Amino acid sequence: MFVMKKHILLSLFAALLLGVSALAQPAAPVFNFPQPDLMFNLWPDGAPTDNGLTGEEIDYGNHVSNVTKPTLAVFLPEKPNGLAILICPGGGYVDVWDKTEGYFNSTYFTEQGIVYAVLKYRLPNGHYEVPLDDVHEAMRILWAHADEYGFRKLGIAGCSAGGHLAATAATHFTCPEERPDFQILYYPVLSMDPAITHAGSAYYLLGANPSQELIDQYCNEKHVTADTPQAFIMANSDDTAVPCENSIRYYDALRANGVSAALHIYPRGGHGWADHLDFPYRDAWMTDLKLWLSDLAAE
Repeated sequence: MFVMKKHILLSLFAALLLGVSALAQPAAPVFNFPQPDLMFNLWPDGAPTDNGLTGEEIDYGNHVSNVTKPTLAVFLPEKPNGLAILICPGGGYVDVWDKTEGYFNSTYFTEQGIVYAVLKYRLPNGHYEVPLDDVHEAMRILWAHADEYGFRKLGIAGCSAGGHLAATAATHFTCPEERPDFQILYYPVLSMDPAITHAGSAYYLLGANPSQELIDQYCNEKHVTADTPQAFIMANSDDTAVPCENSIRYYDALRANGVSAALHIYPRGGHGWADHLDFPYRDAWMTDLKLWLSDLAAE
């Protein structure tokens, strides 16, 4: 008991020497992200599907967990160039990093004349159909405003697990209105193959013991056809969270089906770098993607 009391007294004394209250809690971080021009409630009258999550969403300022109320944040350019992008941020299908992998790069796109929309999608919680329902509804909302916002092509983008969702939208559409015109994938999870997938994303999307049929259904590389939209894919060789084999397999499937595709695999930088100013290839991906997008806008 004496040792414990002595330890507590020493801790209090050290805190006082540092000029910090021993009872003070760490201040919550303050984030300053660009703010959208418009915000939509995705399902104001209630969603057609349920992810089984209850309780309030938890917004940490840079990402959100327990998402049950999906939203669409829209950033509008001053001079539209005819393109719009719907981005699905990552988070392993257990969070949505809507600010870091969504809001953060909005100016990069709007300065090119691109309408840029960030989807805070509902988390699947094993209900694998739910996030894709949100993507399709977000696309319907955007298309309803296409003339007003000044675009004629709507693409899908995604980071990490959001890349899986984006590629699912690009390979699992059932009607022309659900088909994106192009896809942009950052360090994406693309396969549910246990040999290369991100185990957490697979678990939260498909559950603990999915059937082989369900695994195959969400191996997006197995669902590429000649009608799959053209793609721009970025990954790193040293990504240990989501191996770049995901991107390579998907790229090979696109090429095998005659789909135009660009694959950029940088040698280092790990995972989750969309918002990292110190990512050594930040200028490279921004330059490469800008050129690709300019070609799309000119078509």
